[in-house]
Amino acid sequence: MIYKFFVAVSFLFLFSCNNSSPSYDDSLPQAKVNNIPPPAAIMYKVDAVYPHDPKAYTQGLEFYKGKLYEGTGEWGTSNLRIVDIKTGQIEKNYLIPDTSIFGEGITIFKNKIYQLTWQNNKIFVYDLNDISHPINTLTWNRQGWGATNDGTNIIISDGSSHLYFVQPDENKKEMKINKILTVADNTGEVDSLNELELINGYIFANRWLTNDIVKIDTANGYVVGKMDLTGLLEQYDPGVKVSGDAVLNGIAYDSTTKKLYITGKDWPKMFEMQLQ
Repeated sequence: MIYKFFVAVSFLFLFSCNNSSPSYDDSLPQAKVNNIPPPAAIMYKVDAVYPHDPKAYTQGLEFYKGKLYEGTGEWGTSNLRIVDIKTGQIEKNYLIPDTSIFGEGITIFKNKIYQLTWQNNKIFVYDLNDISHPINTLTWNRQGWGATNDGTNIIISDGSSHLYFVQPDENKKEMKINKILTVADNTGEVDSLNELELINGYIFANRWLTNDIVKIDTANGYVVGKMDLTGLLEQYDPGVKVSGDAVLNGIAYDSTTKKLYITGKDWPKMFEMQLQ
């Protein structure tokens, strides 16, 4: 009887413990345990530093056939431009006339330029040879942050840990989602993915409000590498003063020369680099 009583009391104790309130705040996201190796540090070498428009709130950057294309944000000043890398001078520019539009990332896909908007659920489409006006406007029912493409799909970030592989349907004026890739490292899902660039089959992504660029395996979403660019702007422009949201954002890659071009929102400098 004593044994049975002890077992019963023990059971009730365990039951009450397992149903008590947790000692931590379970409303907060908990890091997920996984078997992903920690990302390797990606080293780089700065080869040149060029001027960059300090009023360009850079959201998208792409190098294509010798030209640098840049999409910028902010209400009333969002635009699409072609820039001379070495001088920072604007060669061509289209200012979005609707002041309620906040421009975001860009990508060049099948001879067209696709420019995302932040919360407007619109994607503007331009003829690659004439950026004086959009030739179409597509619907995107999520936020638009960064964009790149793999030759088959446009790849879009929305500030979460997800990347969307989509196909534009010009007739229906919408984007068809083919795949959603969840990005994670050894500590769990990696969110705040912003500007994107596809380099040698891997997606390089700025993480908003950080000094990091992460390298993502498109097969599984694993972060396999990370560039830490802390202090980059200050090192090459001592005494520079930028606002709190003027963060690292902008990745373009020249596949011919293997050069990487990096800048930030309202940064006065553009950096030409080589990955080590």
